[in-house]
Amino acid sequence: MTIREKMKNGMLYRDVGEGLEDERKRCQELLYDYNHTRPSEETKRKDLLKELLGDMGENIYIEPPVHMAYGTNVHIGEGFYANFNLVIVDDIDVYIGNNVMIAPNVTITPTGHPVDAELRRYGTQFSIPVRIGNDVWIGSNAVILPGVTIGDNSVIGAGSVVTHDIPENVVAVGNPCRILRKINERDKEYYYKNRRVE
Repeated sequence: MTIREKMKNGMLYRDVGEGLEDERKRCQELLYDYNHTRPSEETKRKDLLKELLGDMGENIYIEPPVHMAYGTNVHIGEGFYANFNLVIVDDIDVYIGNNVMIAPNVTITPTGHPVDAELRRYGTQFSIPVRIGNDVWIGSNAVILPGVTIGDNSVIGAGSVVTHDIPENVVAVGNPCRILRKINERDKEYYYKNRRVE
């Protein structure tokens, strides 16, 4: 079985050979250019993202710096915004829906390493796709781990470590991330604590 087949099947692999190093280097070159653009170079940023990402919708804005492993395994829908220091370890696919907002210092990693030291010794790893639904908001310093799916309209609280799937229409927080509550009618009336929408 090839390395790429092992990657696609969630098996253990080492990411050496089959041109993987060249693909990561290509990504790093594009990210270097993106992360060193001036704020006024919006067209250049958009062109670099088109070259970097696997898929991207309209109205995408990613604040530099951003870091990825390959770029080509990242698929982003319409109306996406990511604040500073987004990290996506995209050794395998990361799917992000429409109208997703990501706060600063978020890490999305579909890749992990075995707990056993001998299995991990030579950089052995595994990759399981991550899926983020539509209209999701991910708070600052959150970490999304391998194989996680986050349902539509959900909010992930700042500092959360998401180790398992989160359903749609909930606020989930903590380490490990747990459902705090369902999103409800009160959320249409109050935007933050007791601050009412005018």
